[in-house]
Amino acid sequence: MLSKEISLEKQKIQKAVDQLDRLLREIALNIHAHPELGYQEHKAVQWLTAPLREAGFSVETGIAGLETAFMATWEGTPGGPTIGLLAEYDALPGLGHACGHNLIGTAAVGAALALKEAYPDLPGKVKVIGCPAEEGGGGKIHMCDQGVFDDLDAAMMCHPKNSTMVLRGGLACVSATFKFYGKESHASSAPEKGISALDALMNSFVAINSLRQFFTDDVRIHGIVTKGGDAPNIVPAYCEAEFIIRADTRKKLLVVKEKVYTAARNAAAAVGARCEIEEGLIYAERNNNVALAQLFRNNLELMGIEVQDPPKQGGLGSSDIGNVGQVTATIHPYFKIGEATNHTPEFAEEARSEGGMVGLNQAAKALAMTTYDLCTNAEALQAVRQEFADWKAKNLGAS
Repeated sequence: MLSKEISLEKQKIQKAVDQLDRLLREIALNIHAHPELGYQEHKAVQWLTAPLREAGFSVETGIAGLETAFMATWEGTPGGPTIGLLAEYDALPGLGHACGHNLIGTAAVGAALALKEAYPDLPGKVKVIGCPAEEGGGGKIHMCDQGVFDDLDAAMMCHPKNSTMVLRGGLACVSATFKFYGKESHASSAPEKGISALDALMNSFVAINSLRQFFTDDVRIHGIVTKGGDAPNIVPAYCEAEFIIRADTRKKLLVVKEKVYTAARNAAAAVGARCEIEEGLIYAERNNNVALAQLFRNNLELMGIEVQDPPKQGGLGSSDIGNVGQVTATIHPYFKIGEATNHTPEFAEEARSEGGMVGLNQAAKALAMTTYDLCTNAEALQAVRQEFADWKAKNLGAS
């Protein structure tokens, strides 16, 4: 695919990113070599914020009461929009950076540094927002609750993958711990005195499976047994399972999860046991701003990068970026770094490969150029704002 003609203004941004390439590679590879789990990303935060401080950004750490969250702010000419570049940097247990968050965080930093270098008087404010614990910790959900994203006109991040897409969706989701309580007894000499928490658990899996045919195709329910008892000759008094429940909207998710919870509680009660459910954070469905995504796509195509349409069905996970999309105009595009699937050892290797480094450079450029568009093109900014306002009025009842 041949690249389109790039304006001198955007050539200047690309040159600024290229001048940062060695620094960005070093940061991304350092984070990759020292993977840190959610809410423990202390080294990553230091590596990401150090060049921002040096460049004159105002850096605040520990925002929203989260020790490894940060916000780095720079304003060119006052009066323009406020754009958030979201950084992720947590790793996966046992797999390290098999989702490429070392590239996500570094791309956001690179974009912000390049913009300040190329256009110190840019009419707008840029915030690099460090978001910890995306992998199951829901860092952005806590940050949404604390109003971190409320003043943004738009929020963007860019995620590595095996294809380049700008409008891929995401499901609403909730995790839950199912705790089953029975009564312990000797399984051979006095079984009649026991109540099996394990039978309650297994019956719950059967009851939940019986619901599947009555759910729509977007619903996903998956669970594992995390404690099945202590010994086979003891009637288990306590067992535990972990579930994740997904649907295409939060509204539908609330209905589905109540049916699942009722099935588990009644299945436990059928054998005389009790089920308590400890619910986790609720991840909202992804709300992609199409006008903003089109700006991003245009900038990818300016670089000669082919953008693919997302699959029409299936292939969706969940992310706390969905909650940000309920607060402000948001996109979560993907950039190709190789052929491997996320959350695999092969993808972890690609996240430190030359393909990963090239993708990092491209993502930083696209983020920076799209931010530039929002700050210098009033018509484009208004289209993004209006689309979000219309969505909010329809879905959240705002005027």
